[in-house]
Amino acid sequence: MSLKILSTAHYVPNRVVDNDELSQIMDTNDEWIQAHTGIKTRHYAMGEENTSTLATEVGERLLKKANMTASQIDLIILSTITPDALTPATATIVQAKLGAKNAIAFDISAACAGFVFGLSTAEKFMRSGRYKNALIISAETNSKMMDFKDRTSAVFFGDGAGGVLLTNTEAEEDDFFVDEELATLAEKNEYIHSGRIPALTDVKENNFPSIDAFFQSGRDVFSFATGVVPPQMIDILDRNQLRNQIDYVVCHQANLRIIEKISETINIPIEKFVTNVEEYGNTSSAGIPMALDQLQARDASPKTVLMTGFGAGLDYGSMIIKL
Repeated sequence: MSLKILSTAHYVPNRVVDNDELSQIMDTNDEWIQAHTGIKTRHYAMGEENTSTLATEVGERLLKKANMTASQIDLIILSTITPDALTPATATIVQAKLGAKNAIAFDISAACAGFVFGLSTAEKFMRSGRYKNALIISAETNSKMMDFKDRTSAVFFGDGAGGVLLTNTEAEEDDFFVDEELATLAEKNEYIHSGRIPALTDVKENNFPSIDAFFQSGRDVFSFATGVVPPQMIDILDRNQLRNQIDYVVCHQANLRIIEKISETINIPIEKFVTNVEEYGNTSSAGIPMALDQLQARDASPKTVLMTGFGAGLDYGSMIIKL
């Protein structure tokens, strides 16, 4: 049995927030943000628009591009660290909105590596032969988790969603999957956290749940992304004899300076790296599938792509695919 990526799609909210607007509410400016991150603008979900809204829009676009109906979908996997709620899973809300009545649906949380982990999970489900068509979507509304007094985090993040529609095929040459390598560096999980929920300190009538805002230790994250992640990328490329033959690299869109450093470290020209962080900011797990769709729009020819996601956990993973 072979598996093929039948369509790609992405979506961002309409509300654009540039660096000058952020400088009105925090101690920063456009020059500092661009120099340190390469980010110029980002998009924010507002009002009634939430993570499920963005994910549903991507699901509708994936179905339309593949000329399929929602009832043909057997599996929906949504990666997110900014769900609509802790329960029910945001994927089930998307299932209902799409009308995908025959699909099972669940969320996974692997932070900015979420799309790679989600696609890996879907591949295993579908190899079983019990599922024919799957939506793998990453959607994030990072803006709702930001502390806008913390310029070291808030200036980085934007909202968006992206995904792929994966289907069974009899043609072996169409199989999208080449290789993968996933890892977790759990002892460093304090570097990034968001939405922590404290335990009770007492039983009393005014107890009410609360969560904390997103936090990251910028210097530690940079060291992790540029020190621990590149050897994994080199390993999977060398294992498949693709170091010099890979067509494109799609990294987590953390910030442009990290991507530039990774390019230098693994000795692959920056021209082969697909980026959208300049326009969309860090969209967490959504950045990779968003970039895949943008790549497909500009180059529809067959190609081999290395995807690498890394983030809180610390989870990181690389997958080589054919598009």
